[in-house]
Amino acid sequence: MSRGPDLNKPVADKRYHCPVELAVDVIGGRWRPVILAHLKEGVHRYGELRRRMPQISEKMLVQRLRELESDGLVSRHDHGTVPPHVEYRLTDEGASLAPVLQALYDWGSARAARTGTPVG
Repeated sequence: MSRGPDLNKPVADKRYHCPVELAVDVIGGRWRPVILAHLKEGVHRYGELRRRMPQISEKMLVQRLRELESDGLVSRHDHGTVPPHVEYRLTDEGASLAPVLQALYDWGSARAARTGTPVG
């Protein structure tokens, strides 16, 4: 049985030379920040997350959710019902990323407007 993430331990026992390097290591990747941004809005079931990200495969979504859970950023609550009712939410550590996620959202929105890139 896993004892949960050790938030005081550096990611993969690496030595970081810049705080941004650590931050990108934790939230980096194509889908991790997107999942976190959706969960910043509130609790979501797996199916809701899947609908909000139609281009991610089920396998990839499950894998990324497990990674985020292992990293202590997301918690998973299984209600133990049939059919399954599983909810995901940000942990306190994950919620501490809210300003970062909001800044990424704002920058992405402004960039889309400047470049005429459709979003949504």
